[in-house]
Amino acid sequence: MSTLRPALALATLLSAIPAAFAQQQTSTLPSWIAGDWSLKLGAATYFAPRFEGANRLAFNAVPMVSLGRQGKTEIFSSRNDNISFALFENATFRAGVVGKILFPRSDDDRDLRGLGSVRWGGEAGAFIDIFPTHWLRVRTEIRQGFRAHSGLVADLAADAFHDLTPTLRISAGPRMALATSPYFKTYYGVDTAQSVASGLALYSPGGGIKSVGFGGAVTWKTTDRLTTSLFAEYSRLTGPAAASSLVKQRGSENQFMIGVSANYRFDFSL
Repeated sequence: MSTLRPALALATLLSAIPAAFAQQQTSTLPSWIAGDWSLKLGAATYFAPRFEGANRLAFNAVPMVSLGRQGKTEIFSSRNDNISFALFENATFRAGVVGKILFPRSDDDRDLRGLGSVRWGGEAGAFIDIFPTHWLRVRTEIRQGFRAHSGLVADLAADAFHDLTPTLRISAGPRMALATSPYFKTYYGVDTAQSVASGLALYSPGGGIKSVGFGGAVTWKTTDRLTTSLFAEYSRLTGPAAASSLVKQRGSENQFMIGVSANYRFDFSL
């Protein structure tokens, strides 16, 4: 099921934030809030596996949101970055809070029948960006799931980037995803009742590395404020994910994604 409408609705709602902030009295704001800020709002549309571990692709869309202080140079960001708010940043380091929207998984799909639906939910946590050099960023996100699952997840990525022209940039690098047992049980586990209803073998996973992969993008600074991108990713399911009967019997360890994204930058002062 397409997630385009929820993504566009969220982006529309968040687009009102800069105007609302601008109306506040700066004299009453604490020093860590006052200053010049940039809010990036956008969306990514892409073809990816219909569900985690699936062997067929489907069209999806997700919102892209990032809030941070303005700097002399624009900070590198990736489509993989989840909704984030930088609490501290300088030329080589950023840290703050991060969140991810988890859309529901329906068992209407023929490969998921008998497994039951997974509710919508989210993940919230913290991120760290490190820039060892002017052409490399290393990012770590650690998030706690709620409602959809109760596990702890972590995403690690390194991106090398190079400007071919002042408006055209290429970037690429490795990725790794990890999670604890409650996450894998939600998306990859098969209990007794589910096994009987679905025909899949029983499977009770532990925690571990979910996937390793590689991704890249070509990013075009279309205008001073608008940025568009073409991206592609490949990931190989490993550990508890690859061992799942859902993946072995009805899916694939090889996961591909290709899509486009666009975001618009709003600058404002508090």
